[in-house]
Amino acid sequence: MAPVVPLAVQITSRLLSAMDRALPAEHAGADPQVRRSDRADLQANGLLAVAKKLRTHPREVAEKVVASLEGADLIASCEVSGPGFLNLGLTDSALLGQVEARLADDRLGLPRSLDGTTVIDYSQPNIAKEMHVGHLRSTIIGDSIARILGFLGEDVVRQNHLGDWGTQFGMLIQYLTESGGEWRREKNSAASSLSGLNQLYKDSRVKFDSDEEFAERARTRVVALQAGDAETLRSWQEIVTESKLYFNEVYDKLGVLLTDEDAVGESFYNPLLAEVANELEKSGVAVVSDGALCVFFDDIVGQNGEPLPLIIRKRDGGFGYAATDLAAIRHRVGTLAAHRILYVVDARQALHFRMVFETAKRIGWLNDEVDAVHLAFGTVLGKDGKPFKTRSGETVRLISLLDEAVDRARLVVREKSRDLAAGGHETIAAVVGIGAVKYADLATSRAKDYVFDVDRMVSLNGNTGVYLQYAHARTRSILRKAGPGLTARARVHQGVVLEPAERALMLKLDDLDLTLKEVAHAYEPHRLCAYLFELSQTFTSFFDACPVLKAPSPEIRDNRLMLCRLTGDTLRIGLDLLGLAAPDRL
Repeated sequence: MAPVVPLAVQITSRLLSAMDRALPAEHAGADPQVRRSDRADLQANGLLAVAKKLRTHPREVAEKVVASLEGADLIASCEVSGPGFLNLGLTDSALLGQVEARLADDRLGLPRSLDGTTVIDYSQPNIAKEMHVGHLRSTIIGDSIARILGFLGEDVVRQNHLGDWGTQFGMLIQYLTESGGEWRREKNSAASSLSGLNQLYKDSRVKFDSDEEFAERARTRVVALQAGDAETLRSWQEIVTESKLYFNEVYDKLGVLLTDEDAVGESFYNPLLAEVANELEKSGVAVVSDGALCVFFDDIVGQNGEPLPLIIRKRDGGFGYAATDLAAIRHRVGTLAAHRILYVVDARQALHFRMVFETAKRIGWLNDEVDAVHLAFGTVLGKDGKPFKTRSGETVRLISLLDEAVDRARLVVREKSRDLAAGGHETIAAVVGIGAVKYADLATSRAKDYVFDVDRMVSLNGNTGVYLQYAHARTRSILRKAGPGLTARARVHQGVVLEPAERALMLKLDDLDLTLKEVAHAYEPHRLCAYLFELSQTFTSFFDACPVLKAPSPEIRDNRLMLCRLTGDTLRIGLDLLGLAAPDRL
């Protein structure tokens, strides 16, 4: 089925044609700026700018455009308002036609408007360490952006950049070897196993810092790992495997789409680092300075005013994060054929990525055909307004946060959904609790910090994931009460006069297409959250004002059933693009 063109886009097209007929050629390229309005169905504000360019009174320009405007099938009224705005009313038939067209398509008529390959780097946990609150935003934001771009037609390649290489593994493997390797799973839970391994990692760090003989043995173990020693590699692989089991346990609980196939560790790029360094040095992009291979930038200096280099190769011959990130760009462009690379990483890494991207541009791995974007995000705060920590000052474990959210949601579900079947409370509690955490994160502008407040997150009031899930469940409840026979027979009836609440809901339902395009352009899922919240509010107003099953006529009842169905389908698609479940009962 062909995509359904939003009414605002159709109106823009009619206005542009009218402007061509009514105005001199100097107006060419002007945007009528069609927007939703409280005064009418739609408002066009762009004629003020056109009048300024033509040095003519705006109302005069507006009146000429109105006189040339065609489209009685679409436009019920068009009036000049204020200094030269156009207030446009749509026909009932046009609104009902949009509902009917969207319901005829599983995608609700939403187009696949993107193409190309986007590599998106997100989550990025470290092997042998538990995921913490700092991984929450990268994982959730990255997953939602990947879903939205993929839905719109982009070929999305997910890359989970795992920290699985370096000195710390020589330290940990040596400690495990000497302590007998007592970290292995005691229960059927990767999280329990990783918690023990994480503690052993901390213990190995303490010993490394306090025992020079152990530190020397650990350094020798690093050399063995890098040289491919079979025993050391076997221990390393066991740690990596166990860590991935734990990551997958967290991802399953969160409902994100990352799998083992998306995991690409730093170890993958390790064999490529010497070649990357040689290319940079041979091209002159990187130079040797004080024994290290560095890239310098005219506009980046340290606190002392000296040039701040991006270090590719250290004095001792080792490679740091910059070399790995450059090798990743080279691979993603050359092998994965990316035309865009997105990095969902916290804002503190902004300077690092600025330097890495500039270096990649100088060597030619990034150019006008390939772009790289750092999608920076803010910090998760506690109720005290400070970075979220435990009472002892440690970073909060991600599993603990999710379990707490599910526990709080369970109390809400038991109070509000007493008629659920046995076992239903647990299922819905998980759906609501995890959804609440994810939505609270996504509903906040990506660049801003936000406060982690579970009580607010699981509330049925306000802009929460639970509110949206409840709105979806309400639409399904109405359809269930109507019965499968009536719902199956119901169709859209033209020639029925619409109530204001029906019109408002139809107009809001028509906005999803343009909203998704805005989200994809700015990489800002909070815009989709705002749309779904407004849709849920608009549906509540419709539900309160327009009886569905007790409508005054069968035709009106059918139209309202179709509106309930389309609202539910729209919420379901929107929630899925955010990574949230849309339960039919709540």
